[in-house]
Amino acid sequence: MNGAEALIETLQGCGVDVCFANPGTSEMQLVAAIDRQQGMRAVLGLFEGVVTGAADGYGRMADKPAITLLHLGPGLANGLANLHNARKAGSPIINLVGDHATYHLQFDAPLTTDAAGVARPMSDWTRVSRSNRDLAQAGAEAFSVAMGYPGKVATIIAPADHAWTGGAAPVTSRSVPAAPQSPRCAISSAANGLKAVNGQKCLFLGGRALRADALHLAGRIAAATGCRLVAETFAARHQRGEGRVSVEKLPYFGEQAEAFLKDFDTIVLCGADAPVSFFAYPGKPSWLSPGGATMINLASKNEDVQAALAELVDLLDAPYNPASLQRSCITPAKPGKLDGASLGAIIGELMPENAIVSDEGATQSANLMNMTAGAKPHDWLQLTGGAIGQGLPLAVGAAVACPNRKVIALQADGSGMYTLQALWTMARENLDITTIVLNNGSYAILNIELLRVGVENPGPKALSMLDLKDPSLNWTQISEGMGVPGVRATTTEDFRSALIAAFSQKGPRLIEAILQ
Repeated sequence: MNGAEALIETLQGCGVDVCFANPGTSEMQLVAAIDRQQGMRAVLGLFEGVVTGAADGYGRMADKPAITLLHLGPGLANGLANLHNARKAGSPIINLVGDHATYHLQFDAPLTTDAAGVARPMSDWTRVSRSNRDLAQAGAEAFSVAMGYPGKVATIIAPADHAWTGGAAPVTSRSVPAAPQSPRCAISSAANGLKAVNGQKCLFLGGRALRADALHLAGRIAAATGCRLVAETFAARHQRGEGRVSVEKLPYFGEQAEAFLKDFDTIVLCGADAPVSFFAYPGKPSWLSPGGATMINLASKNEDVQAALAELVDLLDAPYNPASLQRSCITPAKPGKLDGASLGAIIGELMPENAIVSDEGATQSANLMNMTAGAKPHDWLQLTGGAIGQGLPLAVGAAVACPNRKVIALQADGSGMYTLQALWTMARENLDITTIVLNNGSYAILNIELLRVGVENPGPKALSMLDLKDPSLNWTQISEGMGVPGVRATTTEDFRSALIAAFSQKGPRLIEAILQ
């Protein structure tokens, strides 16, 4: 058995059974090893950002890592943006990055790079294998790291000669570290803060605190203390909809978020950092919480939030029935020209139970979330790290992880162009994904940001850098060219008919929604 075969068998023994791949020459031994490994699914992406984004979506839904297979440092570099998002999301991922044979590095061939140096900024753990026999050891260690709570990005650099050299053997999996626990004093501090008689109180939730079971506990705490439940702006995986505990969403724009938080005297953090502005702006604050508010850290992003909430429930002797259960709520869509509100209303009405939403709707995201709050129970995945080009690949990974659930990709037109190759993978794998492209012909969020940073009277050159109408993008043709059937909708009636058709069958479909 060569090093590559020992590594892949070790990873499958750990429970890894999916590989998202964009390999090159230095990875051919790994390709062959995956081919020989029964039960290891290989999913090809035509760009490395599709591969890493798909691994993120898979990790968020499966709660275990997939492998990415990437070609040397430059191939890894192409996938770094979505590894940044994955790391912010706490997604478990194992990157396998091929490298030149160790004896070849001295010749500085065209693709020679410091692959480990490329990996480190977007990885929680990076390891260069030391020999053919060490590759399997590195794989077992990578799995243990990736499964560390709430999920980590682990990267193995595999020199080609380590992969092809025989005399290796698989190793047994290592133990997965237990999730760190909140200290008892943090639980007591949170209880005291939330029981305080005076002032408004907020339980600020993020990460795994937005899963359904944790939200049920948070709802019980709200019932016991009267605190408001607020979610971080961009969540890795928010389980929401009818019958689940509802939370308020912290607005994206800093001024709105600051105004939202200004009346809270006590803010208890659970699975989230204290809120800060997404960017710096002239004359505007970066820290969004009120200066006089008491901040209490119940559980950090890297501590077991559900255990902390359960202990807090017991300490408060909270009632079993939670506050703020979401009721079914369907808002009628206005007839005529399609806009964000009517589009969201129709999605909320027609969304099937247990759907998974990959949201990269940019300027439309808040509107779409509001209009779907009372839809059937579903999971909502967001752009955790702010690096655009995540939405379509994330949908691919979610669909691979959950083949029996409908996936809906809400995709802004501009950011969709970053990783549109994901459509090809959807077609190749026949994934049950309905992509809705929100086409407003511009980077609309940047038009807003241009004004917010204080640029007055921008000229035609500045505005041209934010416009997508010369030439206009035709997403139905792009989709058809990738093998995904596509239709265009300009009215609410068109969109409703297209969505009913897409939801009534399995397989990939694309609807290009032309928004006012």
